[in-house]
Amino acid sequence: MLISRYMTSVKNLGLIFQKIIEGAAPAKFTISHLKGLGFTSSNDVGVLALLKDLRFLTDDGIPTPRYHAYRDRTQSGKILAEAIREAYSDLFLINESLSEKDRVAIEGKFKQVHNVTDRVASEQAKTFFALLRLADMTSPAAPSSSLATDPTPPPTQPDTKPNSPESNHRISLGGLRYNIEIHLPATKDIEVFNAIFKSLREHLLEH
Repeated sequence: MLISRYMTSVKNLGLIFQKIIEGAAPAKFTISHLKGLGFTSSNDVGVLALLKDLRFLTDDGIPTPRYHAYRDRTQSGKILAEAIREAYSDLFLINESLSEKDRVAIEGKFKQVHNVTDRVASEQAKTFFALLRLADMTSPAAPSSSLATDPTPPPTQPDTKPNSPESNHRISLGGLRYNIEIHLPATKDIEVFNAIFKSLREHLLEH
């Protein structure tokens, strides 16, 4: 993966991320919210698209769990590093520990993947390095985190009911073990099932 969006000026990028840590998370991160933080220049608007590519925001601009986790100063650098490794994963095929000495190769990768001009590739690389300086890239790479998206509740396991259409019962008779498969009739009359299991208990389980 290699995101293509970039900021025409990264002068305020570090300050914007600092404001994310310092302030409360908005219901939606919009241009109005950005201006309310004191960033009124049109050069700063590109950060909204960048935050979405980094999965700090949903496509609708709603802060994700990753955004909220980043606000914890004790782990902000690590969280941003994780986001960078995901969004720019193709670049880390060049070198696991990217630095300025890799700039030419990085610009070449942007040109190859996105078919952009030298100028655009230079801006994309500039944005990448600006993010890199804000992150704690010394922390080991980790698998993709669920912090990037809205948490999804685990699938609910169906309840096991004694009156399901098919039930398996394992019983032991005289030291031998038998598996008995019972095909129950399709009925909602609980007395039918009670009678079947009562008969099993009397004739098999209690002997």
